[in-house]
Amino acid sequence: MIKSMTGFAVGSRELDTAALGVTARTVNHRYLDIQVRIPPLLAAQEAELRGVVQRWVARGRVELAVTARLLGQPEVEAVLNDPLVDALSTSVEQARARGVVTGGLTAGDLLRFPQAVVVRERDMDEAGRAALGRAVTEAVEEALRDLDAMRVREGGYLQADLDARCLTIADLVTRLETAAESGRTELVSRLTTRVEELRVQPAVEEAVVAQEIVRFAARSDVTEELTRLRGHLAHWSTLTGSAEPCGRKLDFLLQEMNREVNTLGAKAEGAAAGELVVTAKAELEKLREQVQNVE
Repeated sequence: MIKSMTGFAVGSRELDTAALGVTARTVNHRYLDIQVRIPPLLAAQEAELRGVVQRWVARGRVELAVTARLLGQPEVEAVLNDPLVDALSTSVEQARARGVVTGGLTAGDLLRFPQAVVVRERDMDEAGRAALGRAVTEAVEEALRDLDAMRVREGGYLQADLDARCLTIADLVTRLETAAESGRTELVSRLTTRVEELRVQPAVEEAVVAQEIVRFAARSDVTEELTRLRGHLAHWSTLTGSAEPCGRKLDFLLQEMNREVNTLGAKAEGAAAGELVVTAKAELEKLREQVQNVE
């Protein structure tokens, strides 16, 4: 199955304590590159979310963003900075012993010192954290499921285009076979005519010339290249029909097909074969551009 590497989807969950939002975006990339952005409250869950992404996406750059908006008034607590208060008390006692100050350290004195009393939001309890973690995972799964559906739809359009181009290349292979054979026949005819013209020269050995004709004809035989091209096209159909991601394999297969077409261009005789080789190269380049979008 062909999947596109580009897609976008969102997910959300709402609890009594928080509203969660998830966005998942994928773009082309040679390998799997996962970028996760989550609030500090959920930092411990990053590794788990990366694992969830890997179950849905095999190739491409994935940008996963999670937001959490706490609902209601947060619970707060005032925490006394014991080391600082102890240090202040000691200093006050020393100052009173010298007669510099009178009285002890009061609550008002403490509040005037920065960081002596810290007011902060109370941490969520274990049950609340567990519920929030489950909701985040569910929202991410929802977004990735929708993302996968979008990538499958886009992959269907890609496959239709790729299949049409493969049919074009298969037709070009058939025409190349005919053109190459015609060019090879014309080459042998030209060489034979030239031998007839040279027969008037007694120094020419006909057996040697005949061997050269056979050698030239063999050099222009492209049967092996055409056979391998047909084999590559059959392999292409097998890969795109498989459930496994095939983008990188198709890329490698295109390299092999290009190599065969280049060899055809070097060996095939005749202007018609040359034109068909140029057309085949153009179609392979279009295939290569599209394959860059396949997972």
